Amino acid sequence: AEDMRRAFSANVSHEMKTPLQVIAGYSELLSTGMVPAEDTVKFAGIIHEESQHMYALIDDVLALSRLDEPVSPDGLSDCIDLHALAESVAERLRPLAEKHEVSLRVDGQDGQRVLIDGNEPLMEQVMTNLLENAVRHGKNTTHIALSVHQDGENAVFAVQDNGGGIPPKLLPVLFSGTLRHSDTPTGDGKRNMGLGLSVCNAIVRAHGGTMHAQNRDGGAEFIFCLPMIEKEPEPVSYTHLTLPT
Repeated sequence: AEDMRRAFSANVSHEMKTPLQVIAGYSELLSTGMVPAEDTVKFAGIIHEESQHMYALIDDVLALSRLDEPVSPDGLSDCIDLHALAESVAERLRPLAEKHEVSLRVDGQDGQRVLIDGNEPLMEQVMTNLLENAVRHGKNTTHIALSVHQDGENAVFAVQDNGGGIPPKLLPVLFSGTLRHSDTPTGDGKRNMGLGLSVCNAIVRAHGGTMHAQNRDGGAEFIFCLPMIEKEPEPVSYTHLTLPT
């Protein structure tokens, strides 16, 4: 976690300045009252989009700051059903996918719960970051599949798109936190996905898992594996004691 924070800090200030400069520039133009009426909505839209990039960066910073904490506030781990969590994340991001004309599908074995020990908010952030990246950065992506399954003693989660894949030269550095806007697969100047991926990798490693990316079937696939637990822990029962009078 300390190594990841050190690398992250070297890049995050630059990444935060970029949307702030855009917001400051366009808001200053609007404040002068000299912007043509037909451009007002366009400028406001740009400001809104850049503010969303700032929110995403702040979420990444907060997630990274929590990696030294116990996996849950009381020091105990949560029992997480990865398939149910994937369904929830996909449903929450479905409007974003529809906006980009991308269809979402969640695959898994019917009725089978894939359980892990971990911090549910952090695992949700990993899934959210991976799915958002697939929607926003996949070039010409029209379909994204999320899958959750068991492989031996491991739980496996994957996000696969049909957006043309990742340039081979970027695969070794995807999780390093050193990618710049121009390095992303689309080169569109959108949010730097390298920072989010480095946080995802740190969270998965903190849970005892591994993460990697590959090109498959004409698209990109991001996969993480975590140790499974055999069954959900039984609820704790308490015996009421009668105190002596």
